[in-house]
Amino acid sequence: MTGPTLTRRAALAGTAGLAALAAPRVRAQTAARIVIVGGGFGGASAARFARDAFPDVEVTLVERARSFTTCPYGNLVLGGTRRIEQITFTYDALARRGVRVVHDDAVAVDPQARGVRLAGGTTVPYDRLIMSPGIDLRWGAIEGYTEAAAERMPHGWVPSLQPITVLERQLREMPDGGTFVMAIPDNPFRCPPGPYERISMVAQYFKRAKPRSKILALDSKGGFSKQPLFMEAWAELYPGMIEWVSASNDGKVMKVDPQALTLTTEFGQVHRAAVANVIPPQMAAKIARDAGLANQSGWCPVRARSFESAQVPGIHVIGDASIAAPMPKSGYVASTHARQAVAAAVAALRGQEPPDPVYFNTCYSHVGPDYGISIVGTYRADGDRFVEVPNSGGISPRNETMTPERRAEQRRLEALYADGWYESLTRQMFGLS
Repeated sequence: MTGPTLTRRAALAGTAGLAALAAPRVRAQTAARIVIVGGGFGGASAARFARDAFPDVEVTLVERARSFTTCPYGNLVLGGTRRIEQITFTYDALARRGVRVVHDDAVAVDPQARGVRLAGGTTVPYDRLIMSPGIDLRWGAIEGYTEAAAERMPHGWVPSLQPITVLERQLREMPDGGTFVMAIPDNPFRCPPGPYERISMVAQYFKRAKPRSKILALDSKGGFSKQPLFMEAWAELYPGMIEWVSASNDGKVMKVDPQALTLTTEFGQVHRAAVANVIPPQMAAKIARDAGLANQSGWCPVRARSFESAQVPGIHVIGDASIAAPMPKSGYVASTHARQAVAAAVAALRGQEPPDPVYFNTCYSHVGPDYGISIVGTYRADGDRFVEVPNSGGISPRNETMTPERRAEQRRLEALYADGWYESLTRQMFGLS
């Protein structure tokens, strides 16, 4: 199978699902208030879907920033094929569609009074709350890696904390022949294929501008998403440039020294970098943890049919902050969480059961010029567990299964489909189409 074929199938299924979720509509006299905290892939998608599917519901989106820079396609900025402004979006079109957009910091949630307190001092009341707060980084989980250390050893993983352009600038200033060292966290973390696409895009830049430079990827895991496809591509496109070190081969970074630009692994090996990119372990954002939505893992358990918190009634937690394995923490997954959470929230306000959910993941990765790979999956609720539907997903074909001509065309088409996927998803979630 190929990634694009399943992607189109999933899109058609998702469209049919949206129509089912949208009917019947809430009556105007109910004056139901749905408040959404966080304007990323989950939150923006929830606001757009709620506004379109349930026009008689009052929809409020609380988001501090006036624009949002996507994590997907951020790595392409490093590769030189996208500019930061091309992956940055405002909420103006959502506001024009009737979403009440409040640009303020949500600092606390009161589940008893059903209100969200803002930094400006006001409180936004809700009948149902959808939290899409994203992630926080676990500062100090790697010895020496603090917020201050991130200025010298950027993570570039949470755009609101540090734009990818910080890492881009360091790479541009790095002398040819230097080593770019990445520290990659253990699961779970945002965007499982993201570090490996980043390796690919940095290699793409090095091949063009700094051909004597090397990449050392120190990984806290034994394997990673789409690993055979990435490694085939690295061998083909960037021979001799990339070294990936698994946890079992002493790839887990335990300590960093930002002044010396060194990274020390579990068994004491010290690696010196010209540029160091440290992606630390992660957890649900502070507002979710403070509201009692997270358990001891730092992530938020939810009910599989509704994404309602398993710990605090009346609040739905979607996107990266939620515990929804085997679904990955990806932007596309967050957008499918959003639609089900909105439909479940409205059903709860009517005293009804949530509709039966189907969740989709589609994840493309750029590996080089005109070279894309993908993975897709379909998931359902089984009681209060999420399960992958057997034989519903798939991954791009391996190189060995295709002739050279067919392989080149397949990779070119997947890169093209990836661009269409990104444009379609972002235009939909930000109300641009």
